[in-house]
Amino acid sequence: MGKCDALIIGGSAGSLDVLLKVLPLLRPDLSFPIVIVIHRKHGTDSLLPELLSGRTRLIVKEIDEKEPVLAGRVYIAPSDYHTLIEQDHTFSLDYSEKINYSRPAIDATFQTAAEVYREKLVCLLLSGSNADGVNGLKSVNGWGGIAVIQDPATAQVAYMPEQAAIHAKIDYTLGIEDMAEFINLLS
Repeated sequence: MGKCDALIIGGSAGSLDVLLKVLPLLRPDLSFPIVIVIHRKHGTDSLLPELLSGRTRLIVKEIDEKEPVLAGRVYIAPSDYHTLIEQDHTFSLDYSEKINYSRPAIDATFQTAAEVYREKLVCLLLSGSNADGVNGLKSVNGWGGIAVIQDPATAQVAYMPEQAAIHAKIDYTLGIEDMAEFINLLS
């Protein structure tokens, strides 16, 4: 597999359980950032960065406006803002309309990351109950990046990865037990 400059992981219902299983198995010396966009209700899950940081040796933090995207970090999209990645490899937080009833929307992050990282981007779409992420994966396809989905058979809510499999070109379909090894080999 080619060099990865960024991994974006998107998910909704059922995806937190996957992250809690995968993060502990990741190498602490990854050569790329991981950006996690999970549908969260505003004002809830404020402990998500702390919860995830307790499960990995990587640095985990919630994204701040204009913060640089650095390798070897796990970034969590804040609730109620779309997380965009700018051409200068910084984050931008956007309060525009919800996309697929969600803010943060996975599509917004996948699409802006695809324009920045192009063929060196890997996007992984996990369990969830709406089609957020599908259009983003189409952008990833268009820019030459790698589109990955959770095997719907292993998802608590299969709708999101199923819709991606129907509407986008998927490069890899992974069971939960295969995700950490896949991610570690991207470095």
